[in-house]
Amino acid sequence: MLTQQELKQQAADAALALIEPLVGPDVIIGVGTGSTADLFIDGLARFRGKLGGTVASSERSAARLAGHGLKVLDLNDVTTMPVYVDGADEIDARLQMIKGGGAAHTREKIVASVAERFICIADESKLVERLGRFPLPVEVIPMARESVARSLAALGGQPKLREGVTTDNGNLILDVSDLYIDDAPALEILVNNLPGVVTCGLFARVGAHVALLATQNGIQRLERP
Repeated sequence: MLTQQELKQQAADAALALIEPLVGPDVIIGVGTGSTADLFIDGLARFRGKLGGTVASSERSAARLAGHGLKVLDLNDVTTMPVYVDGADEIDARLQMIKGGGAAHTREKIVASVAERFICIADESKLVERLGRFPLPVEVIPMARESVARSLAALGGQPKLREGVTTDNGNLILDVSDLYIDDAPALEILVNNLPGVVTCGLFARVGAHVALLATQNGIQRLERP
């Protein structure tokens, strides 16, 4: 029986195998944030000197990439990337996701938007029939914390401030439990449009293109319908 850590490594290795044919001196790879993304970053070190560079979705990932001798670029200097590789807190069969457990979902969404393909790497426990078991992270401007919390409660959620956490953007995170997410793209738009919200952790309007899910029987590959 493989441990969760071994499953995460399996998913990271599958992504490395998938991107290897793309590696070249002019190629830039987008990289996410989290425990599974960390394993991908560690494996990406084998391509040191062979890649044009990387773009990180957080200060944490940028530091890890740089620590492996990989060039980290500012997204403002990048026009396009073939892939963005990141994990998920939840993903469904339509490759809609909830992200933000690491408080980096705003930057993750921005970096992913520049890539041609989003490759999600996760273990099988992250695959769900309906999104919402994992509390939805919502990044908010500090002065809007309570007004946004009231609006989220009016939607049926139970918002809770993530104590002691400030995002790389200088904002706060509200984690919203008990949301009934029947139409994830519509909810993503609704929450993102609340005054004071930077962005929520729903990646539904534009989800992953490919999911590499590590199971006890190997990698399960899902592609966007």
